[in-house]
Amino acid sequence: MATETKITVLTAEQNCWSCGDMRAAQFCQSCGRVQPPKPVDYFTFFGLPRKLNLDVSALEREFYALSRKLHPDANAGHDPQEQEWSLEQSSRLNDAYRILKDPIRRTEYLLKLEGVELEGQSKAATEEARQTGEKKQIVPPDLLEEVFELNMQLEELRANKKLGEEDSELIAQLQQQKTGLEEKFSSLFEELQRYWNAWDAAADSGNEAESRNVRDQMVDLLNRRSYIRNLVRDVNEALGN
Repeated sequence: MATETKITVLTAEQNCWSCGDMRAAQFCQSCGRVQPPKPVDYFTFFGLPRKLNLDVSALEREFYALSRKLHPDANAGHDPQEQEWSLEQSSRLNDAYRILKDPIRRTEYLLKLEGVELEGQSKAATEEARQTGEKKQIVPPDLLEEVFELNMQLEELRANKKLGEEDSELIAQLQQQKTGLEEKFSSLFEELQRYWNAWDAAADSGNEAESRNVRDQMVDLLNRRSYIRNLVRDVNEALGN
């Protein structure tokens, strides 16, 4: 279960350009003027540590509170430079919220901050691999036998369609295969949540070796999850779903 995380606006060690008081990352808490954007990651933008369990409701409340202050319409009467900063800050706020509220995107984003680029498992990467013949997806070892059998069935189904034939038994087998893959896909999210707890605990303790271990486990899981998602998509396409 996700732990609650207090959302606080980041305090920057920098004075407000307008009144000279200490400013927050996005706006001055004294005079309310929008501040120049700082190159910070999305966690830092919301004043959060790089952890994976967070209170999404608190994040949402902070998002709307910041939106009211940073929206360009709220700063329409200010000078052009501040209006430009408002637009940039508002755009970054939207991007940060969209990534952090989504559990999978949040995990992928944190891994990217840790220097990890996940495998090209997207649909676009898959299509490019098909066209160029370059292998871009690595079959998870535990799925090798299942994927081989599934690919044989898909080829048989496609060949039947070209001949105008229909094999109801084959279609039933593929439907069953798809159901099994969907169950695997769902179970991986529960496993990922357990890794969040391990990551956050390692972050609290400062155990870098454990953080690296958990990071690698999450990478393997997300690549496996992405591969299974693409298999389900291939089956749906072959079945005409």
